Amino acid sequence: MSILILEQAKKSDLIIERDNFDQYVLNHCAKYLARKEGEPRHNYNGELADSDPRAKIADQWRFPIIDSYGDGSGNPACYDYNLVTFVYAADDAETEHRISVVGTFANLYERLPLQQIRFAGEATRYYALSVKVPKGQVHTYKFCVDGEWQLDPINPQTAKLDNGVTWSRFFTQSCAVPLTFERWERVILERLTDHILPFHTEEGERFLKNYYYYLDRDSKEQNYTPVYRLDEQVGVVNYIDKVLAREERHHLIDYKICLAIIDQLLRQRRRGLEPDRQSREVYMDLYRQMACNDVVGWDYHQYGNPRYFLQLVRRHTITGAFSHPKYGGNISGAGWAFLGELFCDDKGKTLFDWRRSIEYPLGLNEEYNG
Repeated sequence: MSILILEQAKKSDLIIERDNFDQYVLNHCAKYLARKEGEPRHNYNGELADSDPRAKIADQWRFPIIDSYGDGSGNPACYDYNLVTFVYAADDAETEHRISVVGTFANLYERLPLQQIRFAGEATRYYALSVKVPKGQVHTYKFCVDGEWQLDPINPQTAKLDNGVTWSRFFTQSCAVPLTFERWERVILERLTDHILPFHTEEGERFLKNYYYYLDRDSKEQNYTPVYRLDEQVGVVNYIDKVLAREERHHLIDYKICLAIIDQLLRQRRRGLEPDRQSREVYMDLYRQMACNDVVGWDYHQYGNPRYFLQLVRRHTITGAFSHPKYGGNISGAGWAFLGELFCDDKGKTLFDWRRSIEYPLGLNEEYNG
């Protein structure tokens, strides 16, 4: 399916028009936005008010739609961008609305109009617009609906600006900007994930250092600089930060409560010593106690099951380390490269040739596009 950039002077050069755009939008909306009953069946952990329209929407985190971008030419430069599609669901299809979006991804005061989506020649209640946005970025935006400004009624992500005004927010793939955790929380999480991944072994540390050093300079600057340090292995903390901002946001409360408990507990165990400066042995003891669900000094009134939290961190850590790099972990495919080196046949040939499976610039597959 080809994607064409509109060149008409009356439209922004950010706007993307794709073949079968109506079908593309409806395919993404049908399952998640089609229900019109008002039951708050998707309000996990009481995060939203029952009257909030997002409480009745399945997987509301999927909006706006962040997709791969290509111009139909196979140009590798397209890999640096995402196709971002904004969707607004009106109450009915009969009333025609004037809907536009304003955001930091464009000139801030430039209103980009959404078009009404049609099905079988008939108007639907959906309005949509696709724009091209560079990967690795965070943006805020608002809708203007018939002259009235409002947050995206679908997207649960919001950000409060320095002036106290709240906007809707989205981020593109490979984003390295912290969205969920404060610095002290990231420090503790880095230390916990260090005991889950295989890279803390001598062999693993050697592999990571060698893999990083042998990368060409462009790969280092583009893929490693934002999040990679040898003490934040393959970017799993960045992955967890992002997954809690979207699809796993119902588990954010677990992290906020437990990291605060752990911070207080570590300060009690080693008074006068900041948690980020405490020894590996202290964290190993904590890890073992959490695995046994018997942590000395744990506040069980606030959170009754530290083992469950550890299992949650384990799941997110392993998923992030060995998933596609676009999700913010497995930076530059380091996790996959580790598996490729680990699993070889008797002739030394890898049994996990991951570069054949993904696109430029990390992979060699010309058909796959993210």
